[in-house]
Amino acid sequence: MARFKRILLKLSGESLMGEKKYGIDEKRLGEYAQQIKEIHDMGVQIGIVIGGGNIFRGLSGASKGFDRVKGDQMGMLATVINSLGLSSALVAAGVKARVLTAIRMEPIGEFYTKWKAIEAMENGEIVIMSGGTGNPFFTTDTGSSLRGIEIEAEVMLKGTRVDGIYTADPEKDPTATKFDEITYDEVLARGLKVMDLTATCMCKENNLPIIVFDMDTVGNLKKVLSDENIGTLVHP
Repeated sequence: MARFKRILLKLSGESLMGEKKYGIDEKRLGEYAQQIKEIHDMGVQIGIVIGGGNIFRGLSGASKGFDRVKGDQMGMLATVINSLGLSSALVAAGVKARVLTAIRMEPIGEFYTKWKAIEAMENGEIVIMSGGTGNPFFTTDTGSSLRGIEIEAEVMLKGTRVDGIYTADPEKDPTATKFDEITYDEVLARGLKVMDLTATCMCKENNLPIIVFDMDTVGNLKKVLSDENIGTLVHP
């Protein structure tokens, strides 16, 4: 039995690069698709939001002279490219997948509504919600918080390169220690960069727990759904 019936899975765009310096690593994409298929086969309803940092990040574009709104719109399109790539890999793995977009761009994807997403999940499809919130000045973390709350997910699973939340960046500070669980208030008080402030506050106000875990280790997604104690739980 899976631990949750309906989840919002947030995937990092940077992680899709795998061993490459830019774009999508087909090997990593295939591993993600297989991991997602594993939990789909357990009967879990899955909504997915993917970042776009492997292609274009709006904020870094703004620092290089791009207009911030146009830069963010370019970042939204990057998330659509990643979503199409993942949906293709999922279909190749034998799972039905549907891409919904926050901005109208038929026939690339269908325009997102909460009810369309829930109906598709209840029919056994994996729903990939792309284009962020459809608005500039919001990150895909905020987009995933918003979508997770809208589709009435029981939890947001945030797949990252590290195996949870630490007191400091474990890649830079060898003395950093890991939290097994932590409250939103403590995340905010300590200034931990789990997600941006807007996303964290949205999850806190709407009682959406998050599990931060290492998605790049094959098999970890199934372990989270099988109630194995990996990653860090953030709760209200």
